[in-house]
Amino acid sequence: MLEAAFNQVYTKFKLHFYRAVFARFQKREASLTTVETFCMEIIMALGKPTINEFSRFVAISPPNAAYKVNSLIQKGYVRKVQSPDDKREYHLEVTQKYIDYYNISYRYLNTVMGRIQERFSPEEAANLEEMLTIVSAELMPEIPLPPAAAE
Repeated sequence: MLEAAFNQVYTKFKLHFYRAVFARFQKREASLTTVETFCMEIIMALGKPTINEFSRFVAISPPNAAYKVNSLIQKGYVRKVQSPDDKREYHLEVTQKYIDYYNISYRYLNTVMGRIQERFSPEEAANLEEMLTIVSAELMPEIPLPPAAAE
């Protein structure tokens, strides 16, 4: 029962995002392929990774990762930022163009969060937050996220 309920919520978030992405395709506003969209989601979640960190996470070769990243740079969704500590290292940073694109799904998350706060007491909402924090931090160790991405 819990598994089905969680799967239903997760699926609804995914479907809302996919529907919004397809609507952009219909309007000819989308310039990201499906794989590029996934790459952008990963780069954003990893919080300014290097190309090597990105390639390790998605388990593809560094040259393949560099090819994908360069395409995203050309489209204006990512930029390389030189590390102030190690001038040989560059971090991938999402641009405002992608943040605007990403806000398709984030706005819905905010809508649902507002509905949660209206529907449940502050104590119930705090319990949900505590459970989700435990699930993320303790029960999903295979997918570590930097602190900023986890918030």
